Amino acid sequence: MSNLSRRLLPSTSALAAFESVARLGSFSAAADELSLTQGAISRQISGLEEQLGLLLFDRSSRGVSLTEPGRAYAKAIGAALSQIRDASLKAMTKRHGDTLNLAMLPTFGTRWLLPRIPRFVAAHPDITLNFATRIGIFDFEQDGLDVAIHIGQPNWPGADCTFLMDEMVAPVASPAFLRQNPVAAPQDLLSLPLLHMASRPGAWDHFFETQGVAGTPSPGMRFEQFASVGQACSAGLGVALMPLFLIEAELQAGDLVQALPMQVRSPSSYYVVAPITRMAFRPVALFRNWLIEEVGRWRDEPFYA
Repeated sequence: MSNLSRRLLPSTSALAAFESVARLGSFSAAADELSLTQGAISRQISGLEEQLGLLLFDRSSRGVSLTEPGRAYAKAIGAALSQIRDASLKAMTKRHGDTLNLAMLPTFGTRWLLPRIPRFVAAHPDITLNFATRIGIFDFEQDGLDVAIHIGQPNWPGADCTFLMDEMVAPVASPAFLRQNPVAAPQDLLSLPLLHMASRPGAWDHFFETQGVAGTPSPGMRFEQFASVGQACSAGLGVALMPLFLIEAELQAGDLVQALPMQVRSPSSYYVVAPITRMAFRPVALFRNWLIEEVGRWRDEPFYA
């Protein structure tokens, strides 16, 4: 193979790292998704840029963003990687049954969905499930996905959004933190370090507005996943707004407690989303109906309300 040919064929590791950073907009989020260190992701991207002779990302203290050549490359590479994944999966499984490619939210997927998936598998053993982690709106076709669990508003272009449940959140912290920082009323939270979710930038503003509290929440630390927020709370770094049903284990263990005995309806809700063109696809229809039934079953289960 000539030197030019080698240059035109970057490693799949580098391409996977590039695609993940381009999609998530963060080296740290890509590292979490690919189970690598942030340093490893950075080296993969730097090596790819050197190999191509292109600057793919603009780097600043505020984060990373795609350059114009980077955007064009990401669009083409995303489709190519999706085809490679599909071809590899078919070659590995050698199964002829239906396959459902599902995008799930990280914490919702591990804490709520996956413990219930065995019931779907038992009811539909002919359907092969493939899981991917996604946050926010993405291109179903480019990513090779059939259905997604979405938190936000039902405004996904070209897709059907079916309501699953509201998101009820409550202020939580570690017991030690609250002993040192007593909270008797919502306004007491304004003077404390508040932890923020990147995907819900206005969550604390909404909370104080619903409680009739005037004031500006502290900027505090910002995280990209609920799991990280929960760990920061347990470590005593501040107070966070968390859906209680996603932190049942921490509440039961006493690692986290409610700062106030109240819950607030978040502006965001959970939806099952599928492209209009895939609504008639048998696995999508079966999974969507099953998921709606599971939500109904869950509402009858005891949980922190």
